Amino acid sequence: MSRRLVNLTLDTLEDLPRRCRQCVFWELDPVAAERACASGDPALEKEAWVSQTLLEWGSCGKLVYVDGMPAGFTLYSPPAYVPRSMAFPTSPVSPDAVLLMAAHVVPAFVGGGLGRMLIQGVARDVAKRGIRAIEAFGDATGGDPDERPGCLAPVDFYLAVGFKTVRPHPRVPRVRLELRTALSWKSDVEYALEKLLGSMSPESILRPATRALTRNAAEPVG
Repeated sequence: MSRRLVNLTLDTLEDLPRRCRQCVFWELDPVAAERACASGDPALEKEAWVSQTLLEWGSCGKLVYVDGMPAGFTLYSPPAYVPRSMAFPTSPVSPDAVLLMAAHVVPAFVGGGLGRMLIQGVARDVAKRGIRAIEAFGDATGGDPDERPGCLAPVDFYLAVGFKTVRPHPRVPRVRLELRTALSWKSDVEYALEKLLGSMSPESILRPATRALTRNAAEPVG
C-alpha cells in the first residue's frame, strides 16, 4: 500500500470530499458564508480563498493519497486569513502560531496513521517558515461528525497526535502543538546516529572490511 503526501493546490482541491470542498465555514465571515451558501456556489468562494492564500502566504494544505485515492487532508494558515478564527470562546489563536482549520481522514482509511502523517507534514512545512506552533479548536462534545460545529476535528484526535490544551472549554477547547516537540523525533534519531558513528573510530569501521578482504584473498580459487 503506497502513501503519498502532497501540497494542496487549485488542482488537488478537487480531491477534497464533496462536503468539505463546498464548506466555507472558516474561509468567510458568518454573513458572507451564509450568503455564499444561499447563492448555491460556495465552492467558488473556497477556491478563491485557496488561490489568494497560496499567492500571498504559500502552501496552506496537505492531501494524503493511498494507492492513488484521496484519503485525507488538512487546511492551515495564519489566523489573519481566517475570519472565523475570532468567533470561538477560546479565541484568539496565539500570535506565534498558525491555525489548523481542518484535519480530516476519509472513514475508510481511519486508523492507519494518516492523521499523524498529515500533522507531521504540516509541522515540517510551517517550521521551515520560522513558525513556532500549530493551534486548533477541537470538538469536545463527542457528537456526530456531520453535526460538529464548523467541521471541527475531535479534540481527542489532536491530543493523540501531540497537541496540548492551552485554553480549556467544555465544547471547543483550543489546543497547541509546539513544533520543536512535533519534530523532535527527527532530531532524536539524528542525534542517536551521530553518537553511534562518533563512537566508532575509522579503524574500527575499516577493520572488519580489511579482515574480510584478507580472508577472501587467502582463500583458494576454484
